[in-house]
Amino acid sequence: MTRTEWGDEVRVLARAVDQTGDVLDHVHRDALEQPTPCGEWDLATLVDHVVDGPRRFLAMMRGEEVDWSAPPPHVAEEWGPAFRVAGDDLVHAWHEQSGDAAVSADWQTAELAVHTWDVARTIGYPLDRLDPEVAERGLAFLRENLTEDRRGPAFGPEREAPEAAGPYERIAAYSGRAID
Repeated sequence: MTRTEWGDEVRVLARAVDQTGDVLDHVHRDALEQPTPCGEWDLATLVDHVVDGPRRFLAMMRGEEVDWSAPPPHVAEEWGPAFRVAGDDLVHAWHEQSGDAAVSADWQTAELAVHTWDVARTIGYPLDRLDPEVAERGLAFLRENLTEDRRGPAFGPEREAPEAAGPYERIAAYSGRAID
C-alpha cells in the first residue's frame, strides 16, 4: 500500500492513539489486579501490553521481527502519558513513511480498538464515549484478514454479538471476547 492509499488509515489510527491514551488516563493503581476480557491477563498485564504496542508496531514497520508473546516492560504509573509518547512516535512514523508500508495502519487500529475496549470494560469507562469509527474500521480490517486459521492464542473464536451491539461490542465479540 502506498502513501496516497493509507491517508484515511493513518487519520483513524491517530484518533485511536488519542482515545487509548484517554482511557489509560482513567486506570488506577488499585485496579491493576482486576481480571480483564483478555484471557488470563490482569489489568496490569493488559496495560503493559497496550503501552508497549506502538513500540512493537514501529519495529514491524522497520521490517523487524516482533515476538508478541514476549512480556513487555512493566509500567508502574502514568500509563496514558507513556502510551501517548510511543503512540505519537508511531503516528509520526506513518507521516514519514514513503513508498509501500510493511504493515497496515488498520491492523494497528484494530489492535488498539480491541484493547481499548478491554481496558474500558475492565475499569468501567463508558463505551459510548469511544470513537465508533475506530472500532468500525478495525472490525472491517479483522473481518477481511482474521481468518479462523490465523486467530492463534490472541483471538478466540468469534462470539455472537447481540443485534443492538455497538461497534466496540461487535469488534470485541469478533475477537473472541465475552461481551455479556
